[in-house]
Amino acid sequence: MKRIGLFIMAIGLLSMAACTSTKLTSSWKTPDARLQEEKKIMVIALVPAKERTLRVQMESNLVSELRKEGYNAVSAYATYGPDDELGKGDEKAALRKFRNSDVDQVMTIAMVDKSRERTFVPGYGGYPYYGGFWPYYRGWYGRMYDPGYYQVNTKYQWDTNLYDLKEKKLIYNAQTDSVDPPTAYRQAYLFAKQIVKDMQKQQLIAKN
Repeated sequence: MKRIGLFIMAIGLLSMAACTSTKLTSSWKTPDARLQEEKKIMVIALVPAKERTLRVQMESNLVSELRKEGYNAVSAYATYGPDDELGKGDEKAALRKFRNSDVDQVMTIAMVDKSRERTFVPGYGGYPYYGGFWPYYRGWYGRMYDPGYYQVNTKYQWDTNLYDLKEKKLIYNAQTDSVDPPTAYRQAYLFAKQIVKDMQKQQLIAKN
Protein backbone atom coordinates (compact mmCIF):
# COMPACT_ATOMS: atom_id res chain seq x y z
CA MET A 1 0.00 0.00 0.00
CA LYS A 2 2.86 2.35 0.84
CA ARG A 3 4.43 1.80 -2.59
CA ILE A 4 1.11 2.45 -4.30
CA GLY A 5 0.74 5.68 -2.35
CA LEU A 6 4.23 6.83 -3.35
CA PHE A 7 3.53 5.91 -6.96
CA ILE A 8 0.31 7.94 -7.02
CA MET A 9 2.11 10.88 -5.40
CA ALA A 10 4.87 10.72 -8.04
CA ILE A 11 2.27 10.71 -10.84
CA GLY A 12 0.62 13.74 -9.27
CA LEU A 13 3.90 15.65 -9.10
CA LEU A 14 4.69 14.80 -12.71
CA SER A 15 1.26 16.01 -13.76
CA MET A 16 1.81 19.32 -11.96
CA ALA A 17 5.20 19.74 -13.61
CA ALA A 18 3.66 19.03 -17.02
CA CYS A 19 1.07 21.78 -16.53
CA THR A 20 3.72 24.31 -15.47
CA SER A 21 5.77 25.85 -18.26
CA THR A 22 7.74 28.93 -19.23
CA LYS A 23 8.58 29.34 -22.89
CA LEU A 24 9.89 31.92 -25.31
CA THR A 25 7.37 32.60 -28.10
CA SER A 26 9.31 35.15 -30.18
CA SER A 27 12.37 37.42 -30.13
CA TRP A 28 14.47 39.72 -32.30
CA LYS A 29 17.31 42.24 -32.09
CA THR A 30 18.66 45.00 -34.27
CA PRO A 31 21.54 43.95 -36.56
CA ASP A 32 25.03 44.09 -35.03
CA ALA A 33 23.68 45.04 -31.56
CA ARG A 34 26.00 43.91 -28.73
CA LEU A 35 25.90 44.64 -25.02
CA GLN A 36 29.02 46.17 -23.50
CA GLU A 37 30.03 45.25 -19.98
CA GLU A 38 30.75 48.83 -18.92
CA LYS A 39 27.25 50.06 -19.81
CA LYS A 40 24.74 50.25 -16.96
CA ILE A 41 21.46 48.39 -17.55
CA MET A 42 18.40 49.29 -15.48
CA VAL A 43 15.90 46.41 -15.23
CA ILE A 44 12.29 47.33 -14.48
CA ALA A 45 9.24 45.06 -14.31
CA LEU A 46 6.00 46.83 -15.27
CA VAL A 47 3.24 45.04 -13.36
CA PRO A 48 0.09 46.02 -11.42
CA ALA A 49 0.75 47.48 -7.97
CA LYS A 50 -0.82 44.45 -6.27
CA GLU A 51 1.84 42.22 -7.89
CA ARG A 52 4.73 43.89 -6.05
CA THR A 53 6.31 40.60 -4.94
CA LEU A 54 6.33 39.40 -8.53
CA ARG A 55 7.88 42.67 -9.67
CA VAL A 56 10.71 42.38 -7.17
CA GLN A 57 11.40 38.77 -8.16
CA MET A 58 11.30 39.44 -11.90
CA GLU A 59 13.79 42.29 -11.57
CA SER A 60 16.17 40.67 -9.10
CA ASN A 61 16.39 37.34 -10.96
CA LEU A 62 17.12 38.95 -14.32
CA VAL A 63 19.67 41.28 -12.72
CA SER A 64 21.34 38.27 -11.11
CA GLU A 65 21.55 36.35 -14.40
CA LEU A 66 22.97 39.35 -16.27
CA ARG A 67 25.57 39.94 -13.56
CA LYS A 68 26.64 36.31 -13.83
CA GLU A 69 27.49 37.08 -17.45
CA GLY A 70 29.58 40.09 -16.40
CA TYR A 71 27.13 42.93 -17.15
CA ASN A 72 26.42 45.94 -14.95
CA ALA A 73 22.70 45.37 -14.31
CA VAL A 74 20.66 46.96 -11.50
CA SER A 75 17.05 46.69 -10.32
CA ALA A 76 14.77 49.75 -10.58
CA TYR A 77 12.87 48.67 -7.46
CA ALA A 78 16.08 48.23 -5.48
CA THR A 79 17.30 51.64 -6.72
CA TYR A 80 14.17 53.76 -6.44
CA GLY A 81 11.84 51.75 -4.22
CA PRO A 82 8.10 51.36 -4.97
CA ASP A 83 7.94 54.52 -7.08
CA ASP A 84 4.41 55.01 -8.43
CA GLU A 85 5.63 56.27 -11.80
CA LEU A 86 7.72 53.16 -12.36
CA GLY A 87 5.27 50.64 -10.98
CA LYS A 88 2.03 51.79 -12.60
CA GLY A 89 2.88 50.29 -15.99
CA ASP A 90 3.56 53.52 -17.93
CA GLU A 91 6.58 52.50 -19.97
CA LYS A 92 7.17 55.93 -21.53
CA ALA A 93 7.02 57.67 -18.15
CA ALA A 94 9.52 55.17 -16.74
CA LEU A 95 11.94 55.80 -19.62
CA ARG A 96 11.76 59.56 -19.11
CA LYS A 97 12.87 59.07 -15.50
CA PHE A 98 16.13 57.51 -16.67
CA ARG A 99 17.04 60.28 -19.08
CA ASN A 100 20.08 62.38 -18.08
CA SER A 101 21.22 59.72 -15.60
CA ASP A 102 24.13 57.27 -15.51
CA VAL A 103 21.89 54.55 -16.97
CA ASP A 104 22.86 53.61 -20.52
CA GLN A 105 20.22 51.00 -21.28
CA VAL A 106 16.81 50.05 -19.86
CA MET A 107 15.30 46.59 -19.96
CA THR A 108 11.56 46.60 -19.33
CA ILE A 109 9.61 43.46 -18.45
CA ALA A 110 5.94 44.24 -19.05
CA MET A 111 3.10 41.97 -17.99
CA VAL A 112 0.85 42.35 -21.03
CA ASP A 113 -1.74 39.77 -19.96
CA LYS A 114 -2.74 37.54 -17.07
CA SER A 115 -5.65 35.24 -17.74
CA ARG A 116 -7.33 32.09 -16.48
CA GLU A 117 -8.12 29.29 -18.92
CA ARG A 118 -10.52 26.40 -18.33
CA THR A 119 -9.54 23.16 -20.08
CA PHE A 120 -10.88 19.59 -20.02
CA VAL A 121 -8.62 16.74 -18.89
CA PRO A 122 -9.79 13.30 -20.14
CA GLY A 123 -10.22 10.60 -17.53
CA TYR A 124 -8.60 7.18 -17.37
CA GLY A 125 -8.77 5.03 -20.46
CA GLY A 126 -8.89 7.63 -23.20
CA TYR A 127 -10.47 6.29 -26.38
CA PRO A 128 -11.36 2.59 -26.64
CA TYR A 129 -8.92 0.25 -28.31
CA TYR A 130 -10.48 -2.09 -30.86
CA GLY A 131 -7.77 -4.75 -30.85
CA GLY A 132 -9.60 -7.13 -28.49
CA PHE A 133 -12.31 -7.51 -25.90
CA TRP A 134 -10.32 -6.76 -22.74
CA PRO A 135 -8.60 -3.53 -23.91
CA TYR A 136 -11.98 -2.32 -25.21
CA TYR A 137 -13.76 -3.21 -21.97
CA ARG A 138 -11.06 -1.62 -19.84
CA GLY A 139 -11.17 1.61 -21.88
CA TRP A 140 -14.97 1.78 -21.70
CA TYR A 141 -15.01 1.02 -17.97
CA GLY A 142 -12.37 3.65 -17.26
CA ARG A 143 -14.27 6.35 -19.15
CA MET A 144 -17.57 5.42 -17.54
CA TYR A 145 -16.31 5.65 -13.95
CA ASP A 146 -13.58 8.26 -14.40
CA PRO A 147 -14.97 10.56 -17.09
CA GLY A 148 -12.40 13.35 -16.67
CA TYR A 149 -12.49 16.80 -15.18
CA TYR A 150 -11.99 20.50 -15.87
CA GLN A 151 -8.94 22.39 -14.65
CA VAL A 152 -8.21 26.11 -14.52
CA ASN A 153 -4.76 27.33 -15.55
CA THR A 154 -3.27 30.78 -14.97
CA LYS A 155 -1.32 32.14 -17.93
CA TYR A 156 1.05 35.12 -17.86
CA GLN A 157 2.27 36.85 -21.02
CA TRP A 158 5.41 38.99 -20.85
CA ASP A 159 6.90 41.47 -23.30
CA THR A 160 10.58 42.32 -22.76
CA ASN A 161 12.24 45.33 -24.40
CA LEU A 162 15.83 46.54 -24.23
CA TYR A 163 16.29 50.23 -25.02
CA ASP A 164 19.53 52.05 -25.66
CA LEU A 165 18.98 55.51 -24.13
CA LYS A 166 21.95 57.14 -25.83
CA GLU A 167 20.94 56.00 -29.30
CA LYS A 168 17.23 56.36 -28.42
CA LYS A 169 16.16 53.10 -29.98
CA LEU A 170 14.90 49.62 -29.21
CA ILE A 171 17.60 47.00 -29.74
CA TYR A 172 15.98 43.79 -28.43
CA ASN A 173 12.50 42.36 -27.88
CA ALA A 174 11.31 39.01 -26.52
CA GLN A 175 7.89 37.61 -25.73
CA THR A 176 7.32 34.77 -23.28
CA ASP A 177 4.46 32.79 -21.76
CA SER A 178 4.30 31.28 -18.28
CA VAL A 179 1.57 28.79 -17.36
CA ASP A 180 0.71 27.97 -13.75
CA PRO A 181 3.97 29.10 -12.11
CA PRO A 182 3.96 27.62 -8.56
CA THR A 183 5.54 30.74 -7.02
CA ALA A 184 6.60 34.25 -8.04
CA TYR A 185 10.23 33.25 -7.49
CA ARG A 186 9.98 30.17 -9.72
CA GLN A 187 8.36 32.14 -12.54
CA ALA A 188 10.99 34.88 -12.30
CA TYR A 189 13.86 32.38 -12.13
CA LEU A 190 12.73 30.45 -15.24
CA PHE A 191 11.97 33.69 -17.07
CA ALA A 192 15.44 35.12 -16.41
CA LYS A 193 17.11 31.91 -17.58
CA GLN A 194 15.08 31.94 -20.80
CA ILE A 195 15.85 35.58 -21.57
CA VAL A 196 19.60 35.35 -20.99
CA LYS A 197 19.77 32.12 -22.99
CA ASP A 198 17.98 33.82 -25.88
CA MET A 199 20.22 36.90 -25.66
CA GLN A 200 23.19 34.56 -26.04
CA LYS A 201 21.55 32.81 -28.97
CA GLN A 202 20.89 36.16 -30.61
CA GLN A 203 24.55 37.06 -29.96
CA LEU A 204 23.48 40.12 -28.02
CA ILE A 205 25.70 38.92 -25.17
CA ALA A 206 28.66 36.59 -25.31
CA LYS A 207 28.58 33.10 -23.82
CA ASN A 208 30.83 32.65 -20.78
